[in-house]
Formats: sequence, structure tokens, C-alpha cells
Amino acid sequence: MSSPTHANSYYAASANDKALRPQLTGEKRCDVCVIGAGFTGISTALSLAEKGKHVIVLEANRIGFGASGRNGGQIVNSFNRDIDYITKHYGDEIGKKMAKMAFAGAELIRHRIEKYQIDCDLKHGNIFAACNEKQFGELKAKKALWEAHGHNELELLTQDSIQQHIGSDRYFGGLLDRKGGHIQPLNLVLGQANAFEQLGGEIYEDSQVMRLEEGKPGKVVTTQGQVIADKIVVAGNAYVFGLLPEVEKKAMPCGTQVITTEPLPKALQERLLPSDKCVEDCNYLLDYYRLSGDGRLIYGGGTTYGARDPGKIESIIGPKMLKTFPYLKDIKIDYAWTGNFLLTMMRMPQVGKIGDHLYYAQGYSGHGVTNSHLMGEILSDAIDGETERFDVFASMPQYPFPGGRMLRVPYTAIGAAYYNLRDKLGI
Repeated sequence: MSSPTHANSYYAASANDKALRPQLTGEKRCDVCVIGAGFTGISTALSLAEKGKHVIVLEANRIGFGASGRNGGQIVNSFNRDIDYITKHYGDEIGKKMAKMAFAGAELIRHRIEKYQIDCDLKHGNIFAACNEKQFGELKAKKALWEAHGHNELELLTQDSIQQHIGSDRYFGGLLDRKGGHIQPLNLVLGQANAFEQLGGEIYEDSQVMRLEEGKPGKVVTTQGQVIADKIVVAGNAYVFGLLPEVEKKAMPCGTQVITTEPLPKALQERLLPSDKCVEDCNYLLDYYRLSGDGRLIYGGGTTYGARDPGKIESIIGPKMLKTFPYLKDIKIDYAWTGNFLLTMMRMPQVGKIGDHLYYAQGYSGHGVTNSHLMGEILSDAIDGETERFDVFASMPQYPFPGGRMLRVPYTAIGAAYYNLRDKLGI
């Protein structure tokens, strides 16, 4: 039987730790069993281990196999829906509590990188790039909103000043967030996994969970073994199927694609991104890009609904890259891959508890790097009896996609096409 492998990505090729953890066999006992070794699962496990809990993590494939090891690597603050939207739709009290958490994920990532000396090419600062005047106006409003909630490391970039950061004439202006940043995401999750193991935690790869059995304690059954645990956390996000059907129908897997160039000459790197910040534009179907630690351009974008993998990623993303940077037309693409993230109806993370011992978190809707780290800490606190932040998320309604599995893909694709047209028209 062949061992599970990562997607053929730049991240997998440059991973600091390529060791395969053992498969679970026989029966194990622990305080908490976490299903999924991505950002949410490992963040939860590490936070629990820091509290002295005995935790076992089960992963069907490899650590960081899903979105955690395939994303754009951008540390972007707040949620897919910002503080003003949350306040409008959920009320002032929830809005104020969510505002206190909007920038906590980025802070936690930096704290762990420093505490555990994780080598993941951390660089500081991200830029939201406006493609038209309407988007630039929205960035002005975002700056005022975030500053009203205590985030003061922001700079509005004019059409002229943004070119000091991005070697492209595509943009009307932008917003620089110095509390944002970028990392090699697979190395970030692997570094935290190693820290978790150093604290006595256990990780089993190639250990797909087949079913959960209710009880006190609960039972998690894999293909070759089982774990008896007082508490269970389901943290597989877009890569968990069939364990919690009622939860899974509330979110939809979506695919995004990434390409990575060959290493670029230093002069070309400085032409592309002179300040070495990561960038995402303000379109509904956005482009995002940054320079890697070894000087490659990592460029992502596009969305396929229902987690369909496109056959030719480079043909989808290559033209997007060349629209932004036409002078890269002769640059070789070394890697191209796709990965799935999980979209929710309200574009907000979904967090909850089933019975007395089973917890779940899912659906970061494109803001998973920061939100998943935050959610791990929140789940850990809730399991340890501190439920204030957990209760805020859990109190928000979680709607299923209309039409169930058969119709949610076309409905959402139609909506995406509408917003894509709005992006092009600048309305």
C-alpha cells in the first residue's frame, strides 16, 4: 500500500519536515481527540497541550494536506465579513465582541512563530489593492472602521504610492496593513505540529476516521484502530466527509488555484514587489500573490465551485498573472496546484457543539490562515471551560445552502458570475 502524499506544490517541495507519522493501530485513550491535522486541528491540539491535556490528532492524509498546506500563505486580518457587516446583521453586542477577535489570529501566529522558533519565511505587511474607484472608497471605509476598533498600523495608498509596492499599473490605490503578512503555510503548520509533539501530543497520519460513536467517553474509529476520548473535535473543514452530515450541508467546498514561478533574479523581484508585501485585490473573485522566501512569485486566484479540480491550472492562472505583470511572459512556471476551502452562506466561520463532548469548526470562507488559528485557541478554551468567545460564534445562525447538495453549486456559481460581472464593470 502506498503512503499518502501532499499535492505536488512548491510548499510540499520546500517543506522543512517530510517525515511520515505512523498510522493509528489498535486502541488509544486520551483527553481530547482532534480529527484533522490542518491549521484548525493543530492549533486546537497545541493550545490544549499547552494546558496539559493529552491529545491525539488523526489525519487521513498528511499534516497540512488540505487548505492549510495549499493556500496563498497570506496573513489577512478580520473575517470574510467585516465588523460593520457583523454589527448590522447580528447586533451591537456581537459586533463588539467579534471586533475584539478580528485581529487576534495574526497576533497568535506571530506569537507561536517566535515562541517555538518556527522557520516559515515570515514577512510583514499585506496590501489590499483596489481595481477601481469604488473599491478604493471601500478601502477608505475599511481603514476608518479598523482604526475605530484600535488597529492603527494602516496606510492608504494612492494610485501613485501603490506603485512603490507593486510593479503594476492595474490599481487605483490600496490599503497597507502592517499587521498583516505572509508565510510558507505548510511549514507553519508543520512547525506547530512539531511543537505539539514536543509537549507530548500524538499525531497519526494515514488514519482516516470512518465513524464517531456517541458516549462518555466517545469513540473515534479509523480504518485500523480507534481512540477513546473524553472530548472530540472535528476540524477537517473542506476535507471531511460523512462524519457530521447535518454540519457538512451548511458549507460548500470550493477550489482555488495557485502557480509558482521559477526563482527570479533579485532585480526582477524588486520590480514586482519592491517592499516584499503580499497582495490581494478587492474583486469578488480575487487574485492574490507574493514572493516566496527563495524569490519566486506565488500567484493564485480563480474559483471552482463544488471542489472540481481544473485540468490545466496554469492556463487559468497564467493569464491573470500576465494581466498584472505582462513582463513575466517568458518566466517559467515550476509548480501549479489546486486546493479546497469551505464557503458558508453567511461567509462567517461556523462553530458549534453537539451533545456534551463533540465540537466542530469550519467554513472560514477564504480567511482561513488567521481565523483557523484563532478558532483552535477558542475551541481549546471552550473544552477547558472558558466558553465566552466560543459562545459568540456559536450564537450566530448557521444556514444550509438552498437546494441541498444538488443545487448549492449552481446557485453559488450563478452568484459568483454576477459578482464577477460587477467587478469588471466597477459597480
